Amino acid sequence: MSKAHPIEGLYDLITGDEDARVCKDIPSASCNDQPRNFFVYLGANLMSKVADELSSAKLILPWLFGYLGAPGLLVGLLVPIREAGVLLPQLAVAAYIRRLPLRKGVWILGSVLSALALALMAVAALTLEGALAGWTIIALLVVFSLARGLCSVSAKDVLGKTVSKSRRGNLMGLSAGVAGLATLALGLYLQFVADAHANILIFVALLLGGALCFLLGALVFSLIREQPGATEGGGNAIATALESIGLLRSDADFRRFVIARSALLSVALAPPFYVLLAQAQSGGDLSGLGLLIIANGIAGSLSAPLWGRLGDRSARLAMALAAALAGAIGLLTWALAASASPLLADPLAFAGLFLVLGIAHAGVRLGRKVYLVDMATSETRAAMVAVSNTVIGVVMLAGGLIGVLGDHYGAASVILVLALGALFAALYVMRLREVSEPG
Repeated sequence: MSKAHPIEGLYDLITGDEDARVCKDIPSASCNDQPRNFFVYLGANLMSKVADELSSAKLILPWLFGYLGAPGLLVGLLVPIREAGVLLPQLAVAAYIRRLPLRKGVWILGSVLSALALALMAVAALTLEGALAGWTIIALLVVFSLARGLCSVSAKDVLGKTVSKSRRGNLMGLSAGVAGLATLALGLYLQFVADAHANILIFVALLLGGALCFLLGALVFSLIREQPGATEGGGNAIATALESIGLLRSDADFRRFVIARSALLSVALAPPFYVLLAQAQSGGDLSGLGLLIIANGIAGSLSAPLWGRLGDRSARLAMALAAALAGAIGLLTWALAASASPLLADPLAFAGLFLVLGIAHAGVRLGRKVYLVDMATSETRAAMVAVSNTVIGVVMLAGGLIGVLGDHYGAASVILVLALGALFAALYVMRLREVSEPG
């Protein structure tokens, strides 16, 4: 590949590399392919992020269930199933993935299965209603989450083999930023163009659009040039899983990271309770949904590239600042609710609160992903990702019980508790060892 190649020129412009073939911790055979792989991974990751937003269990699916007349119990199951379903099976799945010298096929399979699940959700939304529709979509959400888990456990491994340190945060930040712009466009449509009381066809179109994005992402991801990797740990899944769990005992840095990531769930669990407050003001129509989507889109498009660059310099600092920001906005939201401030009843003001929370959540997600990839080696990366995700899946299911507090004391009280948890997480994260290499 010539230095004058347009792909390398664009890669130089985005990353600031003086030589597109400089590698830090990827196989030497992947050096010349790094610019190509950077953009292929960027495109596929962008498609999957847009698809995830079009089928969001925090925003889109709850409104869909409202249209369908599904029981409130099922609405409460959406986020825990969506998140834990991705994380819990990964420890065993990683053992099978380790048998494969080339692992991009696992990501492609997960993306195709995700597309199928969303397409069937659209069919269910169009043909069913009430509890039957709700339970059918919940069942398909289980399949969807497991499929996304295949993508999650394989994506970081492929990324670690194809894109070097100090470039990964930039890559993920760019994809999240562009996806945020797409989400912003969706919110603007729902807020200003769509009928606030539009029918179910809008949600069917969103789900089918997500399915199409996953299929396009699978097609793009197939273009990655991946070098064969280590296959140790590809034997018996249970035995390998138990061996991998041992990393929590033997690797102190990894153990502290898992504890920190568990504490950072205070940020991840907060958005649904902000949505509950917003729904009380909007009545659940599309205008209220549109404002939250707009806020979420702006948060991603404005903050993700900045978090990405900070993550390349210090993923630890990115996580800590993001958690502190989430804690501060949570305390402010609780104070406004406790004082019955008229600001909280203003849809635009509330969208501003959600915007800041979205910025913080983006920083936490990107920072902890970069930190784990940089901390691990090519031999331990897949196992660490699987162990971390499995532990977090269990913790998340337990954390979902905080909704009981909301039933008794209201969403604002839950936001207060989670804000205090986020501030604790920020302090704990700063105790982690620095692993990033400034670019």
